[in-house]
Amino acid sequence: MPESVENKTANALAEAEAAAEQAQLPRRRDRRRGDDSDAWTGTMPIISSNQAEQRPTTPSASWAEAAAAADAPTRPQPARPANDPMRKPPAPESAPAVPAQPTRSTRSASRAAALADAPVPDFISSPGLFVREQKPRPVGGFRGALYNLTGGGLNLGPSARQREEDELARRISRQLQGSYNTAVLSLKGGIGKTSTTVGVGLTLAEFRGDPPCAIDANPDSGDLVERALGEGIYQQQSPRTITDLLKNVDSVDSLTALARYMHHAGRLHLIAGEQDPEVSDSLTAEEYLRIRKLISGYYSVALIDCGTGVTHNAMSGILQSADNLIIAAGYAVSGAKRARSTLHWLASHGYEDLARNAVVVITDKDEVSTRVDKDAIEEHLSGICRQLIAVPHDRGVADGDLVTLDVLRPETRRAYREIAAAIVDGYV
Repeated sequence: MPESVENKTANALAEAEAAAEQAQLPRRRDRRRGDDSDAWTGTMPIISSNQAEQRPTTPSASWAEAAAAADAPTRPQPARPANDPMRKPPAPESAPAVPAQPTRSTRSASRAAALADAPVPDFISSPGLFVREQKPRPVGGFRGALYNLTGGGLNLGPSARQREEDELARRISRQLQGSYNTAVLSLKGGIGKTSTTVGVGLTLAEFRGDPPCAIDANPDSGDLVERALGEGIYQQQSPRTITDLLKNVDSVDSLTALARYMHHAGRLHLIAGEQDPEVSDSLTAEEYLRIRKLISGYYSVALIDCGTGVTHNAMSGILQSADNLIIAAGYAVSGAKRARSTLHWLASHGYEDLARNAVVVITDKDEVSTRVDKDAIEEHLSGICRQLIAVPHDRGVADGDLVTLDVLRPETRRAYREIAAAIVDGYV
């Protein structure tokens, strides 16, 4: 069947439109090449060398430079043409502004400021922040036995008695700024003055880091060194005395030179008194003060065994330079009265501070009978002194021979520790 006129006309129009479309393609391609636009093809635009952002090609010398380069603001990009199809449309005016993010340097500075303001724990001032506090180790008794049996696994801590002993040791061993001396005196002989000097001196030497010194200033041939060393050992040594030291005091310029005139009972250093009766009472107040000045340059604690009485030649110099006193007394009515009389004499002769701060030591040397009211004697003396300490009867003291801490009863050693602590209390 022959094709109709209408179909022929429609086919002709379609062919004409296809030919027109093919003719437009070269013209469109030429137009895109002219304005450097690749929006139709989707390929990357050609960027010239002067438009490309310059980047460093060498690595940074350090981490700090790299961090600074990373924190530096980026270079602004050139504005795109308004008709650029790759340009993003502007944000709507109603959108909230996004806060600027802090840079790495700003964050580092903020952290550094926060750490500077925060308290820094210290290992010395605040050890409890780093180490758990450990209970002291118990010594002796049930607590010590339980600690040893469990290998330290069960520690009940020290008993009340041990805590008291530790506190005495702390008081005795305190560090002193300067040199101090204590005079030990009495109005009656044979009541424990020299034995107290030796026992307290050995106790100070046991607990203190620096050795103490004891000086025999007894004008009546004192036996301080014999009681500390023993009669036999003292006779074997060179019998240098305080008189020998006075003769050469100007030439003693070091502890080594001074040691030639000293005797040693362990860590207790002693200066012997004069044994010759003809010169034993010749020590004057001025001579004693020269000895005291020399000793103060090398010893922080010195004990002075003054002998009997308070009126002999050297006594004014001893009392003038003393920091505190020990008044020796005994458990007898006469001994208590003499101790009280000594304190009244001191208070009325310009030594009121020494009398008020004195330590009265009552030694039960003769083991008095039960007829003596010890409580009444202690009450009679306790109100006129700083402290009253009783030393129980002990054969190691009563025999009048060598005094060593090893052979003394525990109660006697504790009494000497109390006296030593009371002495150091008077220094600080």
